[in-house]
This record gives sequence, C-alpha cells and structure tokens, in this order.
Amino acid sequence: MANSNSYLTTPTKTPSSRRNNQSQSKMQSHSQDPATSESRSRFEAYNRLQAAAVAFGEKLPIPEIVAIGGQSDGKSSLLEALLGFRFNVREVEMGTRRPLILQMVHDVSALEPRCRFQDEDSEEYGSPIVSATAVADVIRSRTEALLRKTKTAVSPKPIVMRAEYAHSPNLTIIDTPGFVLKAKKGEPETTPDEILSMVKSLASPPHRILLFLQQSSVEWCSSLWLDAVREIDSSFRRTIVVVSKFDNRLKEFNDRGEVDRYLSASGYLGENTRPYFVALPKDRSTVSNDEFRRQISQVDMDVIRHLREGVKGGFDEEKFRSHIGFGSLRDFLESELQKRYKDAAPATLALLEQRCSEVTDDMLRMDMKIQATSDVAHLRKAAMLYMASISNHVGALIDGAANPAPEQWGKTTEEERGESGIGSWPGVCLDIKPPNAVLRLYGGAAFERVIHEFRCAAYSIECPPVSREKVANILLAHAGRGGGRGVTEASAEIARTAARSWLAPLLDTACDRLAFVLGSLFEIALERNLNQNSEYEKKAENMDGYVGFHAALRNCYSRFVKNLAKQCKQLVRHHLDSVTSPYSMACYESDYHQGGAFGSYYKPNQASGIGSFCFELSDTGRDEPKKDQENIPPEKSKAQETTPGKGEETHITVPETPSPDQPCEIGYDLVKKEIGNGHHHDGGGARKRVARMGGNRNIQPLRIQNGGGGLLFGTTENGMKSSSAYTEICSSAAQHFARIREVLVERSVTSTLNSGFLTPCRDRLVVALGVDLFAVNDEKFMDMFVAPGAIDMLQNERQQLQKRQKILHSCLTEFKTVSRSL
Repeated sequence: MANSNSYLTTPTKTPSSRRNNQSQSKMQSHSQDPATSESRSRFEAYNRLQAAAVAFGEKLPIPEIVAIGGQSDGKSSLLEALLGFRFNVREVEMGTRRPLILQMVHDVSALEPRCRFQDEDSEEYGSPIVSATAVADVIRSRTEALLRKTKTAVSPKPIVMRAEYAHSPNLTIIDTPGFVLKAKKGEPETTPDEILSMVKSLASPPHRILLFLQQSSVEWCSSLWLDAVREIDSSFRRTIVVVSKFDNRLKEFNDRGEVDRYLSASGYLGENTRPYFVALPKDRSTVSNDEFRRQISQVDMDVIRHLREGVKGGFDEEKFRSHIGFGSLRDFLESELQKRYKDAAPATLALLEQRCSEVTDDMLRMDMKIQATSDVAHLRKAAMLYMASISNHVGALIDGAANPAPEQWGKTTEEERGESGIGSWPGVCLDIKPPNAVLRLYGGAAFERVIHEFRCAAYSIECPPVSREKVANILLAHAGRGGGRGVTEASAEIARTAARSWLAPLLDTACDRLAFVLGSLFEIALERNLNQNSEYEKKAENMDGYVGFHAALRNCYSRFVKNLAKQCKQLVRHHLDSVTSPYSMACYESDYHQGGAFGSYYKPNQASGIGSFCFELSDTGRDEPKKDQENIPPEKSKAQETTPGKGEETHITVPETPSPDQPCEIGYDLVKKEIGNGHHHDGGGARKRVARMGGNRNIQPLRIQNGGGGLLFGTTENGMKSSSAYTEICSSAAQHFARIREVLVERSVTSTLNSGFLTPCRDRLVVALGVDLFAVNDEKFMDMFVAPGAIDMLQNERQQLQKRQKILHSCLTEFKTVSRSL
C-alpha cells in the first residue's frame, strides 16, 4: 500500500535528477513488497469481478466506496486528487447525470495516466486514452447518448473507467450525481427527486462504504443532506464523513478550544464518527500533473502549519492529526477498502462458486434445448407437457384462483366492455351495472359476472309497442280460423315475434362477452405457469425460445374459444326458437303450470332470483345496498303472474262467415296491471294505458266491422274511447313476453352457457389443443420450432451464457488464488 510520502514524491523525466532515481527506486521496491503484491492481486480480482457485475447485471456484495454529497461540495475535485491528474471532470457535469465507477490502479510503469472505458454492454475495456481532454469527452458523449436513448435527465446505469497510473492508489470509488435543490434550465422539475432516489438506491446496499462530503462553510446543524445520509446509514457505521474546503474555515479559529470543538463535531455525528478535514488547490488553471500533485501536498502542509502556528494553543495533534489533510484521507480509504476486500473474500468466493454452478446448469439446459430442435420425439414430449400445464392452469382459473394478482391481471366490467370492443348490450338503454362491476376479476368469477349482467340486461327489456295494423292482421286471421282463443293466440304471436327480435341480439352479445373472458385466460395461464415454475424451479419444460410453437398454441386456443362461442350461439338460439315456437306452452300459463309440454315450473321471486347467486363485494355496495339495483326487474304483480284466461273465462263469439254487415261481439276481461312504462296513442300505433278493473267484470263488447268506412277496432260506436281488443292484446302480449323471457333466462340460457363454455374448457381443452398441435406429421410439427428467429434466439442466449460463464470462472480462479494467500 502506498504511503503518504511515496505518493507525494514527484518523479521527473530529467535523467540527471537524483530525486527521480530515488523516487523510481522507492516505488519499484515498494511494488516488490509481498504485502503490496498481495493487495494488488486482491484489488485486481475485485476489479474484474466488478466489471463482470456491471456487464451482466450480477448483484454481488463487492466492497465499494460510494461518494455522495451536494453538487458543489467538492466531490469532483477529490476524485481528481485521488487519481493524481486532472481531466476536467467538473466541466463534464457528470455529477448531475450518471454515476461513474473509477477503478484506480497503482501501476509504477504508467508514468502517464492510461484510462480505458468499459463497453456499455460488455465486460471488455476499450483502447487506452491518454489525453485528459479525451477522457472528459468520452464521459460527456456517453452520458448524452444514454440520456437521449432513455429520454431522462439522469440514469442509474454507471460509466466504468479504469485509470492506471504510477501516482494513483489501488482504489475504486463510485461517484454519484450530486444532490441539487432545483432542476437546471431545460431539465424536468422532478430531477432533484430522481437524483436523491438514485443515490439512495446506490448507497443502500450494506456492503458499500459511504464517502459523504460537505464543505466546511456549512454548519452541521443546518446541513441540507445530513438527514438524507441518516436515512441510508442511521448510525454512520459505514459512513466516512469528509469536510471539504477546510481552508475556508481556518481564519475563523482563534484558540485551541474552538478548533478542537469543531474538529470533534460532537453532538451531530455521534461519538464514534470522526470526520476527515480536507483542503485542495483552488487554482483551476492548466498545470502539469506533477505541479498538480505538488500543489496538493503544499495545501496539506499549509493547513497543518496554520493550525499549529496561526491558532493560539494549536490543536490536539494526537487526537486529530490523522484526520487532517488529503494524504491522510487517501491512505485511509485505500487501507479500509483493502481491509474490506480481505474480510469479504471468503463470502465472495462461496458466492462465485454458487453462481458458476448456476451458469453451468443454465448452459446444460440451453444445450439440451438447442439439441432438442432436431429431436422430434423430445420436442413433442416437452410441447405436450407445456400445453397440458397451460390447459390445467386455464381450468384452475375457471374453478377459482387468486394467483396471479387479480389487481394486475383482472378487469372491471367497463374494461371488459372496452377491450372486447362489444360495448353496451343491444336494445338496452340503461347502463347495466351488475354487482362487483368495479372489481378486477378474471376466470370463473368474471364469467359469472357476465352471466349476471346478461340477466340484468334481459330483464330490463319489455315487450315493445305494436301498431294497430299488426295487431289487426294477426287478430283477424285468428278470428277467421274460428275458435275461442283469438285474443290469446294473437297476443302470444306478438310476444313470440318480439322475443325473437329483441332477445336474440342479447344472446349473441352474451356469448361474445363470455368468449372474451375465456380468451383472456391464456395470458393469465402463461403468467401463472411462469410463476409456478419459478417457485418450484421447474425449468425442464421451459419453451420460451420457441416463438413458432407459442404462436401456434395461442392460435389453437383462440380457435377453440371461438368455436365454443359459435356452438353456444347455436344452442341458445335453439332454446329461443323452442320457447317462441307456436307449439311451446310457455305463453299459456294454464297449460304450463299444470304440467304441460314443459312440466311444472317454479318461478322465484325476482329479487331472490337475481340476488341469490351473486354477492356484492365492492365498496359501493356496502353502505347503499339499493344503489345499483335499478337494473333488477321489478317484482311481478299478480296480474303479470296470471295468464289471461286462467281463473276466468274469455268469450269470443265469431260467426261462421264474417261480413261487414255482421259484427262480432268480443267479450274480455281486463288485467290488473299493465306491463311496460310507455304511453301509447292511437295515431302512433301505441298502447293505451288500461284502467284497473276489479273482479271478473265484463265490459261493453266492441263492434268489429269489416267494411270500408267503418271502425276496425279501437273506439265504441258512440265515439268514446274505451278499452278495446287492441289494449287487451298489447297487455297480454307484454305478459307473454315476460313469461318467455323468464323461461329463457332462468331455465335455458344460464345452464346452457355454463355447460357450453366452462365444461368443454375443463374437459376437452387438452384434447382439442393436442389434436390441433400434435396430430400432424413430423415435418409440419417441426415448422413450429425451426421458424425464423427461434434457433437464432437460442443461440444468442447461449453465447451470452457462455461469455458470462467464462468471466465468472476466471474471477473464481483469481479468488481461489487470493484466498490461498490470506
């Protein structure tokens, strides 16, 4: 280790200089010292390991010194003094941009500084740079290039510079961006916070030594950055405090008491923290390196001389002399880092052996994967296992899972609508908000939410108004065929037509929404599979490099879900056709409830029917349980639950041969409550609101004329508007529509969607994907694995692993040699 005197000795190139000969001889004898040689080997081993860590992103607990402080607290000047030469580092303003790792190497043969920069994405170093100006230019250009690429004001990615020089110590320091209170002109306002956050991140690892600089003109009690250091190292156990620009403070000392109190820094740094007090030359004019080092030595001597002679009583030299002057700090940093290197060598050796073993295993797996590209049987087996794993994860997500995090991978109802491109429910004017709409769900939970949303949408649709012309065409046709159920048949036909027209688009939309929910499970299943492999370290089935296979698997899954959606649409359409068929008994409550073609059917209360299977878990549903209930259909009144004709008789008297001169008398009873909210007028073909009538009372029969100029139906002979066959048919049609809707939603569609989507995903997904992917000949199968880019990606990964393996094994060999000399 270089001592202070050898550092301050200035060699010259004058052959006749005796001092030069003595200095060179002293440095050569010093370099031949076994202890120095051992330290040099240890230092070089850690430097190589540090370069590998930066290049490959390795997180190794390498002892390092991290310089932190304000932007004008003298960090750059201290680095130049440690290097032993100037390279205009302050003009580069790197302290506000990127960290700089300075690897200083004491090389007695380097009479002029030799600086080399590590490549940005490699452990290799470039050609030596001798010119100090060129060094500053490289730092500036690299900083600006990276910041343009990342579009940021600062970057945590370090620049690594190796400086070999006869007057440099064996020392590595990470220079960090200097703390600032305000961003520079043209920089983002968040730059000070970004710098503070980055410096804390660099200084937080416990294996790093903090070199905190603060200029002497700042009192400890008003220090701006001391609290930031305490947040990183509260006890200052790994912090070296340096008071810079100490010469500015000397003129304020009058007696020994003042000097000793200031040097002790008692009350602010703790009893065990002893700051170093350093002053450096203020002259920034261009001077030779020899003159620069001479000035540093002169400033140290001037400071000591002033404390001894310029202060009454001097100072406590026994206690403070070892902490005053740049030479004392330089020697301490070098010895402290070497001590940390020696202490950390066993743990570093063990960690290197572990990392080398891991890289070797990765290389073996990569070789097997590359070899497998020509082994069809092995690829089939690996691909089958991977496909089966993904399918199992899809089934687990459908059955209910919370891994990966739903907060990240789930979707709200609005997000599902937007990302699927489906939007709102067709024919529904209301904003359907099912329970738990604001929660992020996926899998089976999201599926059930869409089912419930479909139910809400279906129940929000009522039978639309029908024109008098349409009613007349249907009614008169039934009247012409004879029979006593003309009004009932006409209203049932209207309801069936409305159900086919309005409910069919809802069924298609429900299938599309459910298909989107299931289609989204593929990405979640991949993430779940990746997390499980990482947790249990199962990497034998890793298929990441096979881009073609992943694309084929994704396409097969997408086709499977689309086919399910197509089949489900056909099934629910079949149910709709069945329940709206003229032969269906759904419209005839008397037959339906008495166990006709469909048997008995229990109709639950609407609130229980909707709410019994869907729990509201979002925050909005706790305090206001009725807030989002506007989409739940109202409870059916007794009139709605009673089919016209049940419990009362409907009398229709029609002559055998109707004629314009022979009216037919139609008697009918009113329903107790009209279904629907709209007012309907004569001219627009709308319904009239029906007055409530009690009991089983008949009203004045209407006269239906079949001749020109007479009333078809709708008004009485005296011109007074009253209830008519039209209003009865519209009211009855609304009831029939509600019954068709209820049978379809409650009995048919829900179970069909569950069995049509979920059951195949659980039971047939593995087989379906397996047939699509593997029931092909070898040539077609291998097309998935020799697609452009797949093999190249594997080869590139192997090259990176091989390079990483080489450098780590090299570092391991060096550390084994170092450990034998400890």
